[in-house]
Amino acid sequence: MKKILVIEDEAAIRDNILELLETENYEGIGAANGSIGIHLAQEHTPDLILCDVRMPKIDGHGVLEALRHDPITAAIPFIFLTAQADKTDLRQGMELGADDYLTKPCTSEELLRAIASRLKKQATVTGSYTAALKQASQQLNHLNYYDRLTNLPNRQLLQERFNKALQRDILRQRNPQLVQPEVNDEQFLPILYLSLDRFSRINETLGHSSSDSLIKAIARRLQNCLDSNDTIAHLSLEHFAILLTTINQKKGIGDFAQTILDVLSKPFLLKNGNEIFITASIGISLYPHNGNNIEKLLQNAHKAMNHAKNLGGNNYEFYASKFSLGASDRLALESSLSYALEREELQVYYQPQVNLQTGKIVGAEALLRWNHPERGLVSPAKFIPLAEETSLIIPIGEWVLKTACQQMKRWQNLGVPSLRVAVNLSARQFNQANLRFMVYQTLMETGLEPQYLELELTENIFLENVEIGAIRLIAFKAIGVQIAIDDFGTGYSSLSYLQHLPFDVLKIDQCFIRHINENAKNQAIVTAIIQMAHQMNLKVIAEGVETEAELAFLRQHQCNEIQGYLFSRPLSVEAFEKLLKTDKNLPIISSFN
Repeated sequence: MKKILVIEDEAAIRDNILELLETENYEGIGAANGSIGIHLAQEHTPDLILCDVRMPKIDGHGVLEALRHDPITAAIPFIFLTAQADKTDLRQGMELGADDYLTKPCTSEELLRAIASRLKKQATVTGSYTAALKQASQQLNHLNYYDRLTNLPNRQLLQERFNKALQRDILRQRNPQLVQPEVNDEQFLPILYLSLDRFSRINETLGHSSSDSLIKAIARRLQNCLDSNDTIAHLSLEHFAILLTTINQKKGIGDFAQTILDVLSKPFLLKNGNEIFITASIGISLYPHNGNNIEKLLQNAHKAMNHAKNLGGNNYEFYASKFSLGASDRLALESSLSYALEREELQVYYQPQVNLQTGKIVGAEALLRWNHPERGLVSPAKFIPLAEETSLIIPIGEWVLKTACQQMKRWQNLGVPSLRVAVNLSARQFNQANLRFMVYQTLMETGLEPQYLELELTENIFLENVEIGAIRLIAFKAIGVQIAIDDFGTGYSSLSYLQHLPFDVLKIDQCFIRHINENAKNQAIVTAIIQMAHQMNLKVIAEGVETEAELAFLRQHQCNEIQGYLFSRPLSVEAFEKLLKTDKNLPIISSFN
């Protein structure tokens, strides 16, 4: 029932209006003067106010002005009743915010029609306001629970979904009739932590806009892999978390993780028509074994993900307690790294590169190692990114280049005249203004002929500006050094830039070589890469060769060279010299099949 306040100093008129309102199912409230009217309006907050203009003490204009300055009563529809409706009164009332004027005496029909019109208008305004408020509330709720970039759930919503999943699990335990039939495998509630491999390089070279578009495409592809009852959350730029409620056995969880890796390995098409290939690392923690809350489970899944990344990426790992042992303090590691060069803690190891036609060692990739006085050997996956972020990669990279060139010249003097060395350059090094002069000066100082130095660059270095990259590479080619494209297939992987940049060598990333004899998709990819490279007069080196089956496949498809644990792991200077003296080689084949 709508409440209507009638402020009228003449009792007979006030009583007649209140009686009329009662017959029309309105709740009427009477006030004998303006002061009482203001008090009742603030106390009852009526749906509409009828008010006489001419009243003692506080007239109608004073009442309206007081109510419009009160936030509680400011929006109440207000109709003036006046016996003297001159233009001055009308103008003053409308300026104060009156909604309508009725001239006394007026008929019952006129009064009721005016009241109905004002209440209808107010209902429309209130409805629109309520709808707008509801929409704003929904938008705010969405912002609180969903990631702005991908529109996926955020960490907060992941927390709530996890809590609900736990409640359902407790309910099943309390109601045995709801528990599924027993199975041989133990059941868990899994959390998967997914991180895109090498994404920082892609992000640096693509730029924010293209990287955001890529992340959105990745999010859509991941979401399509999930059941509607599962949850995928976007935690940060290249990090996602998945709560699985529909798969609760360890084998099925592992199969699901592999499916995710396979789905992400398919190329993504950029707006410019080029394709980009990515891989991911996944860590898995299981409730209740690896934690009893979401934060602990995410923390342990993150550790398992780091372990998968350290193994080369494009892989998944279940959490094990050993992953928590010896966790390094990033700041302490960064501080130690700044002194590692002057304290002679850094070493260069060499992994042999073997020609598949002759079976002989023809070169070596120079790989940086850090022998920390307290931590022992620190994984390059930990300290190389630190060096790049802090610009320590510049002096360290210069030291690696000079050390590798000096060592290669010594080995050539020992009787291996055609041995070459491959040295990696990061994007930060490649963008140095004086890099060409530094390389030239190093060759002059060490005496190594330019054709025996191979500079390895990742393909993402050239994303931002292929033309500038080509100019710099041509300058290096003028010196006489060889240029290799490293980790091919894991980044930009566009054939167009291969046609415009003067590379000599293409290195296939180990993620495509691992178990290639069992993976038809990777077989097709590697075969196509080798054929394409040969058509462009590029030499092909396969990285990470570990089995005879992998070697046989690469020989069959005319790969030029290999490196990997099958022949030798990276070696210290002393161990590499012993290997050269033993004249170890692969079995010689007369020709490719």
